[in-house]
Amino acid sequence: QVQLVESGGGLVQPGGSLRLSCTGSGFTFSDPFTTYAMSWYRQAPGKERELVAGISTSGKSTTYRDSVRDRFTISRDNAKNTVYLQMNSLQPEDTAVYYCKALQGTGRNYWGQGTQVTVSS
Repeated sequence: QVQLVESGGGLVQPGGSLRLSCTGSGFTFSDPFTTYAMSWYRQAPGKERELVAGISTSGKSTTYRDSVRDRFTISRDNAKNTVYLQMNSLQPEDTAVYYCKALQGTGRNYWGQGTQVTVSS
């Protein structure tokens, strides 16, 4: 059974940093027979879920939404079956539930349960 578990969320003051982690079980990030592109999404109250950052299976290719490009960094450690999101210079508008997603090479998506990030003074 594929599972993704996020951690690292919390309350932080504006300008602060957090590092989110997402660890997968029931599958292998570096499965030789398929690919697992990983992404972080977020959803603020009353808003649609939006893509924050994505990373290819190898980790060589990344993508970011414009508003976080110079502040967030996505990375992955396939040996640990974990993807990270380093978030710096956090702002109140970054407040949301952050979700991890695995996109299997077949096109199937797997989602984590989310972790709350609140940026407030």
